[in-house]
Amino acid sequence: MALSLRREFGVSKVPPTITSSFWGLKVLTTAMGEATSDYFVNRFDPRAAVLCAAVVFFAVLWWQLRSSEYRTVTYWSAVVMVSVFGTMCADVVHVEFGVPYAVSAVAFALALVLVFWWWFRTEGTLSIHSIVTTRRELFYWATVTVAFALGTAVGDFTATVVHLGYFGSGLLFTGLIVLPALGFWLSRMNAVLMFWIAYVLTRPLGASFADWMGKPKVVRGLGWGSGNVSLVLTSIIVVAVAVLALVEARQNREDRP
Repeated sequence: MALSLRREFGVSKVPPTITSSFWGLKVLTTAMGEATSDYFVNRFDPRAAVLCAAVVFFAVLWWQLRSSEYRTVTYWSAVVMVSVFGTMCADVVHVEFGVPYAVSAVAFALALVLVFWWWFRTEGTLSIHSIVTTRRELFYWATVTVAFALGTAVGDFTATVVHLGYFGSGLLFTGLIVLPALGFWLSRMNAVLMFWIAYVLTRPLGASFADWMGKPKVVRGLGWGSGNVSLVLTSIIVVAVAVLALVEARQNREDRP
């Protein structure tokens, strides 16, 4: 069945409330995407790896778009595949085509600004609570994908070019992600702006710590291996999403009259 861009759902297609579980899962998916991308891009042909990831990504995204409401497993499956595919795009730009991290970071930043501008110009809002049409949802997933690619490039830039190292980069972005939270809680700054700043920062935050765990000790990592890190994080995400799905299903039953 073809999707209409004007198809209305009546309810938002993203989590109804942004809680600590949302941010925790978001960081886990960013870390998992980084480790998974590193494993496949460095052990197989990078172009083939991206192509395979793209096929799975678009299949899962189609599953999400076909849904008429927010569903926990469907939504987080899409986020996981965005994390893998978006990271691979940024990695392949550097590994396969030799584009410096500084250049790719600026390019992805400009792309993100363009997506935001187009989204706001078309819909008049960037709020994730307004994802009630297919067109708005497409803008949302385009934003998320570019944000993942941007975060990957920025995290690699601070770790390798600025020489902060992966753990140092993780600490840097841990400090930076506190700022939008403080901006909202202390001065009630624009909630939509603070959300998207925090959302973008979760990408280099999770990726930096994943790289720190997976990279060899010669590059100041723990040397656990990207494959092992990916497997462990994937297992944690599966369990966390399953628990969240059960909790949200119970809450929905209790809320019904």
